[in-house]
Amino acid sequence: MAQQAGQTDWHLLKGGFFDGLEREFAAFRQLTVQRRVKKNEIIFFENDRCDRSFYLDSGSVKIFRVSLHGKEPTFFIRSPGEMFGLAEVVGGERRKCSAQALANSVLLEIGRDPFLDLMLEHPLLARRVIGVLGSRIRYLSEQLENLMTCGVPTRLLKLLLCLSHDEIAQAKGGPVDVPVLLTQGQIAAMTGSCQQTVSETLAVFEQRGLIAVARRRIRLLDPGAILDALSESSC
Repeated sequence: MAQQAGQTDWHLLKGGFFDGLEREFAAFRQLTVQRRVKKNEIIFFENDRCDRSFYLDSGSVKIFRVSLHGKEPTFFIRSPGEMFGLAEVVGGERRKCSAQALANSVLLEIGRDPFLDLMLEHPLLARRVIGVLGSRIRYLSEQLENLMTCGVPTRLLKLLLCLSHDEIAQAKGGPVDVPVLLTQGQIAAMTGSCQQTVSETLAVFEQRGLIAVARRRIRLLDPGAILDALSESSC
């Protein structure tokens, strides 16, 4: 099915960055340095110089900013197989956001010049970078629209589906676990809400039989029903 204009390409957004690019990945790995980071360690700060990009080999990383009022809106959660720190490195600008490990993680980092040279040598890699950055821009645009027009329940359901996109595709209609362990405070930061509202909304979803919550693990009991709930929602 052709992708509609303005619709996020979820495969590029959440799938492995090097899926189908095994030769390019092998060349990439030869130019990287492995870096291990501990849970809660800051990988880079907003306004840092952009001299490298990162591939997440294992673990979990959040991309966020700190507002003037001290809040920390979270824009992305990076999972294994994803690249981050791409846009500013390609554009040669300072970091627009900060990155922090949510769990003990292993990164492969590559310098800006070697990465740009690698894209020149491998056009398919350059196309992948363009596609991924385009998908991320569309995702952020949709998030902004959601904040302006949709209530917290809709924003929360969309977030859960986005985080679980690959798992839902593999499960073919069965229950799936949201692969990233998030606190309710972190979920609030990603949906423009507050922790109490997130807690109350998750409880309502449990009562409706859409999800099951155990500690920080969220299971989507019926992804199809969640999609139906979103299609019926007018935000």
